[in-house]
Amino acid sequence: MTELSINSLGQLTQQFATPLRITLIITLALFAQSLIQRLVPRFRELIASRQESSEGAQRVRTLSRVLRYALMVAVTIISTLLILGEFGISVAPLLGAAGVAGIAIGFGAQSLVKDYFTGFFLLLENQIRIGDIIETGGKTGAVEEVTLRYVRLRDYSGNVHYIPNGQITIVTNMSLGYAYAVIDLGVAYGEQVDRVITLMREVGEQLQADALYGAKIFDPLEIAGVDQWADSAVVIRCRFRVHPNEQWSVRREYLRRAKAAFDHAGIEIPFPHLKIVPCSTSAESPSSLAQHR
Repeated sequence: MTELSINSLGQLTQQFATPLRITLIITLALFAQSLIQRLVPRFRELIASRQESSEGAQRVRTLSRVLRYALMVAVTIISTLLILGEFGISVAPLLGAAGVAGIAIGFGAQSLVKDYFTGFFLLLENQIRIGDIIETGGKTGAVEEVTLRYVRLRDYSGNVHYIPNGQITIVTNMSLGYAYAVIDLGVAYGEQVDRVITLMREVGEQLQADALYGAKIFDPLEIAGVDQWADSAVVIRCRFRVHPNEQWSVRREYLRRAKAAFDHAGIEIPFPHLKIVPCSTSAESPSSLAQHR
């Protein structure tokens, strides 16, 4: 009788132990995920604050998002395997089957594997970071998210583009280190080029002395000179070296000030027009041409 009672007690204990262990595994998994959600951002900001440049800090923030995602997936997989073991399902055959299935899926999902490999090297080589303005995959916009599978861009119109990493072959990053605000100004052929260049330098100095725009500019205005003889204008090219993502605002403000300065100085800003030259012959006068018509 005593042996029967002990066996019954052991079976009863075993019946309650399994649900308790499963509950404990789920609780620990949820706690680990919550811990990851809290600690990774803290370490991210701590490490980012110690970077010498904003580019380094941006890279840390981008990599931390991928690290957090990888840790969350790892916790989910481990807890799932432990729960299956508690149900009496052998994990070893599942892992073997998963290996075989992984090979089969790998052949059928080569583009997905390519996405992950390309995404890993994009992050490792610091080609793309969150907040950068880039051109890739035929789209241009601000990087909002970088994962191992895709890059999410938002363009100037607010449209969101998801570009798989496997389709990224060339990345044009407009926010790495510094940028150039390139400006082409066209003036009439009758204007003196040296006078125009002097006025352009004055406008550049005024813009750099401005409290708002001066903080965005690294160096004084660099004038390349006459860039081309267009159909109705002489085009003079210049540029500012500016902080990343500031080239567009600096360019727009310089054009606004240059227009006002040119108007004040009486410098003609040409626009396309046609010049009609009447054709006359000695044989026929305009009145005889009218009679023929």
